[in-house]
Amino acid sequence: MRRLAALLLLAAAASPARGQTEDILRAAFEGKTVRVKIEMPGAAQGVDLHPGTPRPMDFSQHTGRLKSFGTAYHPGDAAMVTKVHISGDHIEFQLGAGGYGTSGDNTSTSVNFTAMAKSQREKDLEDQIKATADAQQKRRLNDDLDRLRNDREQQDNRNRTRAAEAQAINEATLRQKRLAGGSRFNIRYDHDVPAAALTPQSVMAALADYVDFSGAPAATMPVGLPNRAGELKKGMSVDDVDGIMGRPESITQRNEGSLVVSTSTYRTKDRKVLAEFVEGVLIRYSVVSQ
Repeated sequence: MRRLAALLLLAAAASPARGQTEDILRAAFEGKTVRVKIEMPGAAQGVDLHPGTPRPMDFSQHTGRLKSFGTAYHPGDAAMVTKVHISGDHIEFQLGAGGYGTSGDNTSTSVNFTAMAKSQREKDLEDQIKATADAQQKRRLNDDLDRLRNDREQQDNRNRTRAAEAQAINEATLRQKRLAGGSRFNIRYDHDVPAAALTPQSVMAALADYVDFSGAPAATMPVGLPNRAGELKKGMSVDDVDGIMGRPESITQRNEGSLVVSTSTYRTKDRKVLAEFVEGVLIRYSVVSQ
């Protein structure tokens, strides 16, 4: 009993320390803008890292997540650190919305198709066909039954097509949400996160190969030019972005899975802004000094 009480006292004493450490990490990173060095999957699973091991990153797992969820960030993209959280054996380093698929996010895309049941008329005709011995009458009844079956099958085909179209729309919508939903790094350890890893310097060292902490592209803009690119935000419409940046120099399109991604290039004397849209909504952008 005394040992249990002692353990409880130790746990109570340790909790504030862990909370204070998290506060230090949050103050150091949250709200800051970084640039990613790798492609980041558009999902809450994010990228798992195991610092201090021979293979800190499982590239096979990483590739699988990119294929499954799409790419929320490309190398060089700017991203805001929105949350740093210590959770058991890992540190969550969240970018943007932290990756789509957290609690409350709907990830279901399936649309069920149910075949139509036989009508009462079909059942009655089947009974009449069994009951009649007249060949001519049986033919007429069979013809009527065939017409009803064909009508039902055609309606099933139409409903099946509508369900497939609805599912395709749901999948495109989900993919768009994933592309705009941010991502995260999970800095993982074998057991609890060691005390030595709970400093801003240790977090930056663990992420050094994957994150550029020197600042967003906007921080390197030439002095004297209005930094209107800093007004861009994910979720803006094409018209909103054009209103800030002016008419694009060029517009190109490419396919990402079932989505069509449109890239508008805006250029001034000293910089180039690449803005990517899906269905007219800004999902990411990058700024390059020239």
